[in-house]
Amino acid sequence: MLDAETVVGSGTMKVACSREELTQKLGVVSRGVSTRTAVQILGGILRASLDARVEGEGAVVVPGRLLVELARLLPDVEVSIEQRADEGVIHITSGSFESRLNTYTAEDFPRLPDAEGLERHAVDRDALLETIARVGRSASRDESRPVLTGVLVRFEPGKLVMAATDSYRLSVKETALEGAVPELEAIVPARALAELARIGQGAEQIELGVHENQVVFGVDGIWLTTRRIDGQFPNYKQLIPESFEYEVPLPRDEVLDVVRRIAVMAQRNSPLRLRFAEGELTVSARTQDVGEAQESLPVSFTGEALEIGFNAEFLRDGIESVTGETVRFRLISPLRPCVLQAEGSDDFLYLIMPIRLAG
Repeated sequence: MLDAETVVGSGTMKVACSREELTQKLGVVSRGVSTRTAVQILGGILRASLDARVEGEGAVVVPGRLLVELARLLPDVEVSIEQRADEGVIHITSGSFESRLNTYTAEDFPRLPDAEGLERHAVDRDALLETIARVGRSASRDESRPVLTGVLVRFEPGKLVMAATDSYRLSVKETALEGAVPELEAIVPARALAELARIGQGAEQIELGVHENQVVFGVDGIWLTTRRIDGQFPNYKQLIPESFEYEVPLPRDEVLDVVRRIAVMAQRNSPLRLRFAEGELTVSARTQDVGEAQESLPVSFTGEALEIGFNAEFLRDGIESVTGETVRFRLISPLRPCVLQAEGSDDFLYLIMPIRLAG
């Protein structure tokens, strides 16, 4: 939690600090607290750096969620925290409030890399966060296949490549980078990248460091450390068709609004149906015992009609991920993948697998 020195001391440590700053810093580090582990110390907080008056030295681990909730409710603007020698508790005082909170030994907390001692490289903040935002939503939430819960991150000379897939959809983004960055390929947990995007808002720059099987990101004095995910990421290039039968440009905002409206009726895993016919696209959905809806818009489509079904959430995510005024639907057949890209740009693609339609 509060760490005057990184080595556990033998005497008493006293810390006085602002309740507001304590709450703010705890709110940041508590995002890394595990909520699903049987190892209790992983639910704790060892360190949050903030301005404080410190007497003595020491380090303890405090239950994270409990301390965060308590700090938010303290009655006074100043907080006093005291750790006494040979006691397994900290004493918290704020105004007339007093509390004792059980602690864990800092020596049992997992060792983290020394961020200050790592070789670090500045990475363009806007480029990195935009890439995360457009790719991260395609990562899987199914922990049974850990490798798919991560994002493949590859830094190359002058370029950042990210890819994510849950086996039903795939996002790939290439972003040009300036300056020197380490050549790196790692599968980084999507949750960690989402947290980086959250704390990176408003930052001037983001620093990147690599330590054995860990990747460290630095944002305005905050260090986010995450383990690489072991395993082989799918060869996503093999999943992307080399050619398509149909290329249909659509006004992005208009088709997104239609998909959002019709998706309301695509409940209980009912598919969203897209029927491309001469000069027209009809989007429809029907859920038994709920209702149905359909809406059409003009498109530049010619040839034999094509009807294809998609998961409504996945299709909406894909269209939202494409920037620009026009989204191009690249299609082959009702049972082959569809690729969404911005008109005139190939630095991002979103591949979505169709759902077999009944009837």
